[in-house]
Amino acid sequence: MPVGILINVFSVFFGGIIGGFVGERISEKFKQEINMVFGACSMTMGIYAIAPMKYMPAVIFSVVLGTGLGLVFHLGEKINRGAMLMQRPIAKLIPNEKLTLSQEDFVNTLVTVIVLFCASGSGIYGSLDSGMTGDSSVLIAKSILDFFTAAIFACNLGFVVSVIALPQFVIFFALFLMAKFIFPLTTPDMILDFKSCGGVLMLATGFRMIKVKMFPTADMIPSMLLVMPISWAWVNWILPLL
Repeated sequence: MPVGILINVFSVFFGGIIGGFVGERISEKFKQEINMVFGACSMTMGIYAIAPMKYMPAVIFSVVLGTGLGLVFHLGEKINRGAMLMQRPIAKLIPNEKLTLSQEDFVNTLVTVIVLFCASGSGIYGSLDSGMTGDSSVLIAKSILDFFTAAIFACNLGFVVSVIALPQFVIFFALFLMAKFIFPLTTPDMILDFKSCGGVLMLATGFRMIKVKMFPTADMIPSMLLVMPISWAWVNWILPLL
């Protein structure tokens, strides 16, 4: 049973529901300042994940190449459209929901949250680890932060944050099922580089959350697929030549 995944998914779902109900009762100042704190937490988690990096050239090349592919195939724009599709049924179910954000800020923030919940290094690694070893500790720890993060974001975005639990479950459960095939092909160094790549995404997401720089985090997602093969190639093909 994917216990950790279910806990993580329900933490996002219920956090989004609670935040949607209490959003109007919380001041804008509180929302903005607590969002800054969560942005700092995301960057802290990113830095923590990056620190044990084994092969920096492989990780950097993966991020650059993966982001380039995301931009070429307009992945960010597709996720933007998906974000708006997620909002439409919520708007029909709750037509009087009051949102103070502009359309552009709403989409940018929603995409940030989607990447944070569905494409974080800790979530992807935790799903693989849970599927291979049955250890859900990574996902359970992530769930605590995700619950409060979902609640705070839902104060501004509304109940649509709870819907993010659906794609999150699909992605994490697919990884859980594939874990037995993926994990035996990996090495500890590949895992460290994979987590480091996820840390780069979390660092970029933190900058988006505090609105310092709107990194194309959605377009950076393909780097998570490339980093382990590139790390393996670096060790077996490139390093012997140096």
